[in-house]
Amino acid sequence: MSEARTLAARTLFITGASRGIGLAIALRAARDGANVIVAAKTTDTNARLPGTIHTAAAAIEAAGGHALALACDIRDESMVAAAVAGGVARFGGIDILVNNASAIGLTGTLATPMKRVDLMFAVNVRGTFLCAQACLPHLIASAARGGNPQMLTLAPPLDMRARWFAPHVAYTIAKYGMSMCVLGMAEEFRDAGIGINALWPRTVIATAALAMIPGIDTAQCRTPEIVADAAHAARCAQQQRPLLHRRRRAARRRRQRFRALRRQTRHAALSGPVPRPERERRLATPDPGTIAFTWARPRPWEGLPSAAWAVARCHRDYCDSAGYRSAVPAAADCRSRACASSVAAACAT
Repeated sequence: MSEARTLAARTLFITGASRGIGLAIALRAARDGANVIVAAKTTDTNARLPGTIHTAAAAIEAAGGHALALACDIRDESMVAAAVAGGVARFGGIDILVNNASAIGLTGTLATPMKRVDLMFAVNVRGTFLCAQACLPHLIASAARGGNPQMLTLAPPLDMRARWFAPHVAYTIAKYGMSMCVLGMAEEFRDAGIGINALWPRTVIATAALAMIPGIDTAQCRTPEIVADAAHAARCAQQQRPLLHRRRRAARRRRQRFRALRRQTRHAALSGPVPRPERERRLATPDPGTIAFTWARPRPWEGLPSAAWAVARCHRDYCDSAGYRSAVPAAADCRSRACASSVAAACAT
């Protein structure tokens, strides 16, 4: 793997990295030799939720990275400020912020206590905003050094259809608050050289927190590594920015030609439309897409577009070969339609 495709010597601030998806993202970065700031609450072992900031730091060091374990409740402004300052003092700055920490409550309106509602909004919305606010000055400084800074948030694409709200209104609103942070900050810091994007798995991911929810069979879920690999591909996308920028400009020119031809045809004589040359007809053909991300607006300084949602998908055969599946029987049907390799392939094209 070339240096441009790794996170070597880059510093990541990952919230909720003591276990689950956050830890998987940290370990994947550690294999590249990255510096990882483990910002999480758990400092003592818990039988129900295995993993602490200290065990996570030890695993990161064993994987080849450099770790700093910092106890941090992202609901507490002073703790977040202290964690960011401690990470900057240790590693000299922050290049990537991963907003992974999140509270979950998959219950309906009548079954959701207000204590759980307050927790989800405090962690998901306020915590994401607070961590972004604390890290952004350092991400801007990283951009000035040419560090290709990134902010990656584990949040879903905004979809206002009622089907996503009805089963768990409070949780969906809280997660969409994280999504709106991505959308707003991507535009606000559009000219600062910071890649602000989101990543969301298409299928359920087996985590310790999910295992505590009644009725959830984690054996039928994907492992956190599928998200970690997709996140790694997204954060290593800088090397593709010239190619993607050229492709976007070419696609924009094709759209302009198509509109011009359409206007020409609309105002043609009644005897018949103006014949469209074969070359122009070919140029007007919709482009199949240059990257595997749903995007809002292009930005030339990074491999990912502004406010992109990279969906970590999975295919049955690919997951079997890559070890992403937890313990799904071979005969089980995989209801998803693609795999995380599409994310990596998009950045490696």
